[in-house]
Amino acid sequence: MNHAEQNTAGRVATVGTFDGVHRGHRAVLQTVKRIADAEGLRPAVITFDRHPLEVVAPERAPKRLMTPADEAATLASLGLEVEVIPFTRELMGLSAGEWMERMARDMGVRTLVVGYDNTFGRDGIDMSVADYIRLGRLHGIEVVKAPIVPAISSSAIRRAVGEGRVEKAAGMLGRPYSLEGTVEQGNRLGRTIGFPTANLRPEAGRLVPANGVYSADAILPGGERRRAVVNIGVRPTVGDNLRPTVEAHIIGWHGDLYGKELTLEFLRHLRDERRFDSLDSLKRQIEADTAEASR
Repeated sequence: MNHAEQNTAGRVATVGTFDGVHRGHRAVLQTVKRIADAEGLRPAVITFDRHPLEVVAPERAPKRLMTPADEAATLASLGLEVEVIPFTRELMGLSAGEWMERMARDMGVRTLVVGYDNTFGRDGIDMSVADYIRLGRLHGIEVVKAPIVPAISSSAIRRAVGEGRVEKAAGMLGRPYSLEGTVEQGNRLGRTIGFPTANLRPEAGRLVPANGVYSADAILPGGERRRAVVNIGVRPTVGDNLRPTVEAHIIGWHGDLYGKELTLEFLRHLRDERRFDSLDSLKRQIEADTAEASR
C-alpha cells in the first residue's frame, strides 16, 4: 500500500481518557497499532480535552497525572493519530449506538479496540464487550477486545501518588511520575543554610505527591538531568500555617531558575515531613537526605 492509499484508509481506533498513558493504556495502543499494520489502516486514539467528570460531576473530577496537552503529545509520539474531542453535555448525552454511528461516519473508524473497563455512551456503563461487538456490527465497525493488564489504572496510580508511594506509581506507569511547572520566588531560607531550593509552581489541576521528602531527578530547562531532594509540604520548622510548596534542592547545581520551566521525576520517598527543633537540626537532616538521594 502506498502513502496516499494509507492516508485515505480507515482507522483502527480506541476511545477514552488516557491520563498518564500508563502500561495498561500502552497494551491497548499496541493492539491498535498491530491491527492497523496488519489491515493497512491508520492507528488512532480518540480522546477528550478534559476528564469527563469535569462536566458530569466537577466535585468528583480527579487531579490529573498529565496535562491534556502532554497526554496528546505522548500519544502522538507513540505513532498514533490523536483526535481530541471537546467533552460537552451534548457529547455526554450520546448513546453508545450514536457514538458508533459518529465514529464510523465522521472519524473513519473501521475497527474499534476496547479495554476490559472501557465504556462510552450514556448507556455504556451497563454494556458488556459482547454488547459493543453487536452494536459495532450494526454500524460496520469490528470491535476487538484488548489484552488485560491487571491492577493498573489511572485511579490506582493517583491513589499511589497521593499516598507518596511514587515507586509503586512508577511500576504502573512504566516510568517515574513527573511534575512540571514554573520556578517562582520562595522565602530563600534554603540559601541561608547552604541548601538553595527551586520553588516549583505546578500546572493547575496536576496531582502533587503526598507531603514528604523525595529523591527525584530534576530536568533543567536545557535538558540537563540532575539528582534532587524534593520537599513537599508546609515546612513546619520555618513557621505555622504556611501554604504547601514543592521545593527542590538540585544537588551540586548553582544557577538562576526563576521564571523557568522545571520537571521533577520522583524516584523514591525518603521520609515524612516533620518539624525540627532548630535550623541546625534541619540542616543536618537535609545533609543526610542529600546523601541518601545521591545513592
